[in-house]
Amino acid sequence: MGGSCNIFFALAVFILLHHLTSLAFVPNISSDEAALLALKSHISSHPNNILSRNWSSSGPVCSWIGITCSSRHQRVTALDISSMQLHGTIPPHLGNLSFLVSLNISYNAFHGDFPLELAHLQRLKFISITSNNFTGAIPSFLSLLPNLHFLYLSSNQFSGEIPSSLSNLTKLQVLRIQNNFLQGEIPQEIGDLRYLTTLDLQVNKFTGSIPTSIFNITTLQNIALTESNLTGKLPITICDHLPNLEGLHLSVNYLSGVIPPNLDKCRKLQILSLTYNEFIGTVPRELSNLTDLTELYIAALQLKDSMIFPYGR
Repeated sequence: MGGSCNIFFALAVFILLHHLTSLAFVPNISSDEAALLALKSHISSHPNNILSRNWSSSGPVCSWIGITCSSRHQRVTALDISSMQLHGTIPPHLGNLSFLVSLNISYNAFHGDFPLELAHLQRLKFISITSNNFTGAIPSFLSLLPNLHFLYLSSNQFSGEIPSSLSNLTKLQVLRIQNNFLQGEIPQEIGDLRYLTTLDLQVNKFTGSIPTSIFNITTLQNIALTESNLTGKLPITICDHLPNLEGLHLSVNYLSGVIPPNLDKCRKLQILSLTYNEFIGTVPRELSNLTDLTELYIAALQLKDSMIFPYGR
């Protein structure tokens, strides 16, 4: 009997110790502080020692420059260190900011890999890493962030193809990946982003044509594919499902065929840019129906008729 009691006692102690040990690793503001200090240690240069003066364990984390905390949980919800001329890399520890909703490190000189641990940030709605020096492929783990609404990857040195898995970001509203070194075809799966309002992929080196699935995203307001090495023809029905389109930027490509006459169905169109392509035929008279059109660019096209609005406007 005594032996049984000892076994049960030992088991109870083990369970209690395991519980206490688990509690010791529950993330809190201290783990947020550790993650931010790890980021600070990975920054090799910051003018005027801005982080050294502001990010210190002697002061509360929620008062640090660029940090916003939730009043309810007192956890870091936003990290904005954009435009601080910071040089360095992103440590995996940043994935411990489990309450983070907004991450903005744009307009700095960060480089290296984007750590896989950031996939742990399941609350993220906003990511901007615009104008840094990140290289390699676009991280496929970004598709594991189910609440992402805004994704800005512009003006880096990303190469390879756009991951088709980005179509898993079903809440995405803005996707900007312009000014990189992307190749391959634009995935058809981009058309699955049913809430997308802005698609900006311009200034890349894609191959192939524009996926027709893009022209079925009824929420789109801006499509920017200028200088992207694209070929093929525009669908005649291009505007059948784009009632909200305000900007269509397709200049400096190798697009051919005729300019679709149903562009006038994009009633809200304000900017239409088609210059430096290989369109043939005439300018559709239907364009004169676009009463909101303020900017029209069709120079350097192989068109037979440059009279766009024959009856005046």
